Amino acid sequence: MRLSDLPIPRSLFDFIFRYHERNKGARWDRAVDLGCGTGQATVELTPFKRVTGVDPSSNMIEVAQGTLEKEPVSTGQYEYVQASAESLPFLEDSSVDLVIAAQAGHWFDWNKMWPELARVLRKNGSAAFWIYSEFRFTHYPSLTQQINAYGQGIDTLHSVGPYWQQPGRSILENHLVEVPEGNEVVPGAFSDFERVFFTGDHYPSLPSPRSVIMRKKMMWDDLLSYLNTWSALHTFRQHNPTDAENPRGDVAVRFWKDLKEGVEREVGRPVEGHDEVDIEWPLAMIMVKKA
Repeated sequence: MRLSDLPIPRSLFDFIFRYHERNKGARWDRAVDLGCGTGQATVELTPFKRVTGVDPSSNMIEVAQGTLEKEPVSTGQYEYVQASAESLPFLEDSSVDLVIAAQAGHWFDWNKMWPELARVLRKNGSAAFWIYSEFRFTHYPSLTQQINAYGQGIDTLHSVGPYWQQPGRSILENHLVEVPEGNEVVPGAFSDFERVFFTGDHYPSLPSPRSVIMRKKMMWDDLLSYLNTWSALHTFRQHNPTDAENPRGDVAVRFWKDLKEGVEREVGRPVEGHDEVDIEWPLAMIMVKKA
């Protein structure tokens, strides 16, 4: 399973569209998806007449365009542009109705991002930026500590925590709370700044958490495939080339086996690779409107 296979809930887009709809004189002409990757979120912006996916990686843009070209009918609604989120010279001033970023905002330079957003958004335009943090087992909260130790720990031999690219990963793990409010950077440019946390009871210190909305039922074998997509794991392997020789498997396989054994203890029976398990991801979002 690839990271891009994770489900972005349709309810999240509906939530964003309702937020935009509340704007006085809301328009549905132009939407932009920043850090669009393969375009998974871009193509969900269906209510808008013209949608532009933006990514700094030429490879990502190529994949997104290739996916688009496989569609049986081209509507001309979607396009992709290689650019950084903080510099969008191809967009005119006050020309965009909605800007989103899915699992990308923790990499933005917000001291440059907010001014560019203030420039391109139309009056009463909206923006929504969201990330999801570490996965959780819906029915086995006792394993959360183990997940944190692997994903965020400091043990350089048994955890991928030290191998994430920073500061982006810490900003993600802290649910974007370090991202400054738009008006702190561009005074008076924005209104209705909100931080929304679909984090359930996983992070009780976050204000007014809502129910988790990002969930997936997956086979244990798919969970291992997902763990193998983590960028920190690839960095771990570069630093620990002999880890793969461990008789129990490499660090990701050992973690996966430990999780399976934890569930086996709880359910009192063996867990097979083709058995399914309910996974969920806490999700945090910043929403704002152009004043």
